[in-house]
Amino acid sequence: MKAEPRITEEMANFVASVLNEDVSPELQDIAKRCIIDGTGVILAGATEECTRILLDYVRSVAGKKESTVLGKGRTKAPAHLAALVNGTAGHSMDWDDTVLPRTPDRAVLIHPTLAPLAAGLAIGEKLDASGQELLTAFVVGFEIECKVAEAIHPDHWLRGYHTSSTVGVFGAATAAAKLMGLPVKQVSNTIGIAASFASGLMVNFGTMVKPLHAGLAAENGIVSAQLAAKGFEAHPEAMEAHRGFFYAFAGGFDPDRIAGKLGRPFHILDPGVSIKPYPCGVVGHPAMDGMLKLVIENDVRPEQVEHVKVSTGSNVLPPKGPLRYGKAQTALQGKFSVPFMVASIIVHRKAGVMEFIDAFVQSPAVQEMMDRIETFLDPEIDALGMDKIVTLIEMRLKDGKVLRGRSPEHYRGGPRNPLSREELAEKFNDCVQQTLNPKQARKLLKAIESLESLNSVRTLTRLATGSAGPR
Repeated sequence: MKAEPRITEEMANFVASVLNEDVSPELQDIAKRCIIDGTGVILAGATEECTRILLDYVRSVAGKKESTVLGKGRTKAPAHLAALVNGTAGHSMDWDDTVLPRTPDRAVLIHPTLAPLAAGLAIGEKLDASGQELLTAFVVGFEIECKVAEAIHPDHWLRGYHTSSTVGVFGAATAAAKLMGLPVKQVSNTIGIAASFASGLMVNFGTMVKPLHAGLAAENGIVSAQLAAKGFEAHPEAMEAHRGFFYAFAGGFDPDRIAGKLGRPFHILDPGVSIKPYPCGVVGHPAMDGMLKLVIENDVRPEQVEHVKVSTGSNVLPPKGPLRYGKAQTALQGKFSVPFMVASIIVHRKAGVMEFIDAFVQSPAVQEMMDRIETFLDPEIDALGMDKIVTLIEMRLKDGKVLRGRSPEHYRGGPRNPLSREELAEKFNDCVQQTLNPKQARKLLKAIESLESLNSVRTLTRLATGSAGPR
């Protein structure tokens, strides 16, 4: 019988062996795009209600002032708790980036940036790491979590686990371990500890708990690395053992998708990362782009619309897909509701920060428009595979005219149709407008764009609170 590859050991060796010089200019450029986007969505979510509640909790338990909670207030907390708040804030609007699969047996792999970024910022600030060290740790954590998400059996999703937490914890843990300079054995223990911290259920999509998943991944990753650094031990085959992570959470994994594949190539390069133009579930974006094109090209006004039929696959709609809400009643539900996403485009011709608020979702115009929208599972689309996100739109107007559209082949923000530098900056400025003035936003953006030259992560976290000077 062929022995399983020693995946935990291979992961630990990879984490410990990557050097700053191994992060090529191409890797740096894409990683900085992710960090720009990730920092932006953290600041965008810093004013959300779930973040406020969590920050109240963190302040109530106090502790060492090690790391910054990004946003107004310049709150400092123990590193793991700062990461908890920042990770949650960043996922609170569901505007953070995604990685989609390259095989037809699964849909969205993971939201990859927030766990290693929130953990990296907190530990990087605590240790006064350089910008280059943060970049390297981020790339390492990103690679680990994406390869794990690609290797695990698709049953992981079908059972209801949310990989941004269950797998994101490995991205956070290895990013923290890298910044802390842990040797191979302690990195292995970090991974083993993190395997027992893995958590996160998809049933909580559309509630405050979903963004908490990203925060928990960041917090638990840091705790895993800190315990390992103190000598806490875990099973050396925590990932691949019979009762280890892969088998307990999914009934198995495909060793060929991870063994010998770490960094070959880096996942952030191939298949690449998708930066979201809309603050909602990414599998709904093709439908939104398709509807936007149809509405603009035909100059459709909301009052003209009689009925809309949206047909797509089971990688989008329930019971398998994540967009589980029909007629949304809240902004959180709207992030996982095809009828709301499409209604927003028809009513406002956009779906940005100000559309994903309760007042807009609950407005009579939007509620009535959602009543006119029906969703259907299309078996022909399903036959294309879980990795293909396709949507067909049929819009009947009150004058009897029927308009038909299809989602674009390559959706905006994806690796094959990436946001331009200007579009990314526009999203960043939209995200930070409630926290930073335009001058402060430019300084922060410039600092991230030159992250490899930054002497200290502490400069970055100061700028992300609107402060450029020492405290």
